[in-house]
Amino acid sequence: MKREKIVSSKSNSVGTNKLRLLIVEDNDLFRKTLRESLQVSFPQIAIDEAANGVEAMKRVSSFAPDLILMDMRLPGESGLGLTGKIKAAYPDIIIFILTNYDTQECREAASRYGADRYIAKDSFHRLQELIKSYFRI
Repeated sequence: MKREKIVSSKSNSVGTNKLRLLIVEDNDLFRKTLRESLQVSFPQIAIDEAANGVEAMKRVSSFAPDLILMDMRLPGESGLGLTGKIKAAYPDIIIFILTNYDTQECREAASRYGADRYIAKDSFHRLQELIKSYFRI
């Protein structure tokens, strides 16, 4: 379901009303590369990152992201379980599941846990288009 949400005006630690994006990914190289690529494509977005579920929950509280890019498989709690937890507490946060496992079963599981979108990790162009369409940038 496409949301018509525009960047909110809630106060955040960034100090502006910029779109805030949180990357939750345990692979350091992929997380850093994705962050750098997104910063080049979207310089108007504030980006933070977390390597696991514990870090992610702290960042959700302190950074107040509008969008989370969530790895499906994380150490400890799965990205799907974490998605369900975040959606229960913060239903307005948009969550895109990023994964190497692009199967119908995984897509259905992501939907059950409340993910807004499901994207293969090698689909950077698709990710850019989704960010643009969700936030009209």
